Amino acid sequence: MLTNPTSDKLFALNLGGMARALAEQRENPAYAELPFEDRLGLLVDREATERENRRLERYLRAAKLRVAATIEDIDFRAPRGLDRSVLLELAASYWVSAHQQVLVTGPTGVGKTYLACALAGAAIRAGHSALYARVPRLLAELATARLDGRLPRLLAAWARIDVLVLDDFALQPLTDAQAADLLEVIEDRAGLRSTIVTSQLPVALWHEGLGEPTVADAICDRLLAAAHRIELTGASLRRSEPPTAAASPASDGPKDRR
Repeated sequence: MLTNPTSDKLFALNLGGMARALAEQRENPAYAELPFEDRLGLLVDREATERENRRLERYLRAAKLRVAATIEDIDFRAPRGLDRSVLLELAASYWVSAHQQVLVTGPTGVGKTYLACALAGAAIRAGHSALYARVPRLLAELATARLDGRLPRLLAAWARIDVLVLDDFALQPLTDAQAADLLEVIEDRAGLRSTIVTSQLPVALWHEGLGEPTVADAICDRLLAAAHRIELTGASLRRSEPPTAAASPASDGPKDRR
């Protein structure tokens, strides 16, 4: 059998997963007992798995999520108004395909950012792209992009993202110019893409902090249309976390669970 030339051709065709699986089959005599179709199926499965893992790693890196959050690590025991059934339904990411929004509100420290990143991560695992951004920094980046001529390209790039996480929304009152910039970002996504918004302010108070009333109306109208609302309550979870010793260089440290 011309195994080496076959492996070389598989690598040349960017089928490294199949090449590695073929080498493993050669080294394990047990594979010789399997029919050809079964062995071929295992090679194809290995290639598909490795490609999906690379896609997932690439999308997670591009998303720049603030925390490596997962739905499985969310703590439902803390009394903060988090409905397990609602969250698990959102974790299936059907709302992304339907171009809907998720609005997460509540006081500081109750896990809004973690929850938003967990939902964005679930969307990535379902095949969607995502990007995390704190609203104050997003607005600063828009202002800089306008000065150096990158604004159209930047807006176009964000408009293509399936799930945009806007963290710390309405954290402070916006100027009219900032509100107009934010509307451009949200307008590009309305009915076409999905947005996750986190805010310390209740939705009812958003309008007064979004600049000129007409622009504020437009922002709220687009975000509230087809939106799933999660209203968290309770004390800060950070206050209940015991202090931890500094992790050694070889340790990943304690797992964040919220």
